[in-house]
Amino acid sequence: MSTLESIIWHVLGYAAMPVIILTGFLMVAVVSLWILSIGKDKPGR
Repeated sequence: MSTLESIIWHVLGYAAMPVIILTGFLMVAVVSLWILSIGKDKPGR
C-alpha cells in the first residue's frame, strides 16, 4: 500500500466514528421531535 493510500484509509477510519455518532444523534432527535409532534394537543382544545 502506498503512503497516499495509507493516509486516505487513516483519515477515513478516524472520520467514520464522529460521523456515525452525529448521524445517530440527529436521527434520534428527528424521530423524537416527530413523536412529540404527533402526541401534542390539537389547537383549540
